[in-house]
Amino acid sequence: MSITGALSNALSGLTASGKAAQVVSSNLANAMTEGFARRELSLSAQNFGAASGVRVNGVMRVVDEQVVADRRLADADSGHAERVLDFYTRLEELTGLPGEDGSLSDRVAAFQSGLITAASRPDSHDRLRAAADRAVEMVNTFQQMSAGIQDLRQQADRDIGAMVDRVNTLLGQVQDLNQRVTGALNTGGDPAALLDERQKVIDALSSFIPIRQVPRDRGAVALFSTGGSILLDGTAATLGFQRTNVIEPHMTVGGGHLSGLTVNGVPVRTDSDSGPLRGGALAAAFEIRDEHSIAAQSQLDAVARDLIERFQSPSVDPSLGIGDAGLFTDGGVAFDPVNETGLAGRLALNAAVDPAAGGEVWRLRDGILAASPGDSGNGALLQNMVNVMDLRRVPTSGDYGGGNQTLGTLVGSHLSGIGSSRLTAEREQSFAAARLDSLTAMQLEDGVDSDEEMQKLLLIEQAYSANAKMIQTIDEMIQTLLRLGA
Repeated sequence: MSITGALSNALSGLTASGKAAQVVSSNLANAMTEGFARRELSLSAQNFGAASGVRVNGVMRVVDEQVVADRRLADADSGHAERVLDFYTRLEELTGLPGEDGSLSDRVAAFQSGLITAASRPDSHDRLRAAADRAVEMVNTFQQMSAGIQDLRQQADRDIGAMVDRVNTLLGQVQDLNQRVTGALNTGGDPAALLDERQKVIDALSSFIPIRQVPRDRGAVALFSTGGSILLDGTAATLGFQRTNVIEPHMTVGGGHLSGLTVNGVPVRTDSDSGPLRGGALAAAFEIRDEHSIAAQSQLDAVARDLIERFQSPSVDPSLGIGDAGLFTDGGVAFDPVNETGLAGRLALNAAVDPAAGGEVWRLRDGILAASPGDSGNGALLQNMVNVMDLRRVPTSGDYGGGNQTLGTLVGSHLSGIGSSRLTAEREQSFAAARLDSLTAMQLEDGVDSDEEMQKLLLIEQAYSANAKMIQTIDEMIQTLLRLGA
């Protein structure tokens, strides 16, 4: 090897070592930076005539795109599962557990106990009043549960609005970063930091919507939902949504009362089966507002209907005629079967019995429409009310199967159904979280390992010292040759 060749090797080695040290120091400095992808120096042999040595090809970002893509989908699944679990957890808190103080089953049992106590002493005003009070407490529980379900729908609607705004902002940021990455490549710059930032933004976006990333020319990317909606391909899509100030049980998207979702002004489906944006936190909020909450309200209304129908029969209270409102009413009037939606929120104790509405508790004993008090020792009507609560009948509505149920077992079925849904949501959330943790760990394996980087730094230092020693030796050789020539 000539002196020129040796010098070329040593100089290129110094350059490569310096660049390698810069890359390692950058990795160590950003070891805890969110979204930072580890850098590696790309080197190759260089041999052009007399010039030889090592060539620096550039700095590469170490990213396993398939792991990143899978982790983003897992992030979307986890966000979806967490919201659904939160809904059923809060719904279970509203209804309470079977036998728990203040739960619906506890209120029903307390009301029946009050009737039994009153039937044992029908002449006791205090016992009749206590039974009426337990009825009011039970009615209030139905109303509070119904209001709580609508609050959950209202919160979901607000969440949708906030998420749509956030998604639009993030899509705009990805579009801007695409342009900046392309500009950096066109001018020969290093887009690595911009790529880190773009990955971070897309990661944030993926928690709301399951996303597939597709490469485009000059470093740009396109984004598609897994359901097939184009979110960004050159230009970012714009999602549209209108918040609703007050949501009531009868209000639905299909009925035109609630806002759906648009993409670039075009309405898209938001149901869990075929919505193009299904699967992430945004879809979960739509499901909570338009599916889970509506189903929960429908089940609760079915229990309220069963309660009303049991006590409005003339066979229970002979003072009633067909079509008369019984002990429990739909907002003070007889229940109309075509208007069941939201019934639990309108459930009320008949004003003729409710002392707070000017009623008389003796009508529990003598009949809702009794004109005057009857035999104070006659507890037959009170016993009829106790018996009708234990009567096994098929619920007129609701998804409770086709079996005969007492009022108590129907309420128990309602509570256990919510508990079962919560457990199912909990299992799905645990699976989604475990999958996300696993893929996150896989992605972190490509991240910065400070021990490995320090080992690289030692090797770089040795290589730098060796090349510097080579240059020093070559200098001494040249100086010797010059002295000999003189």
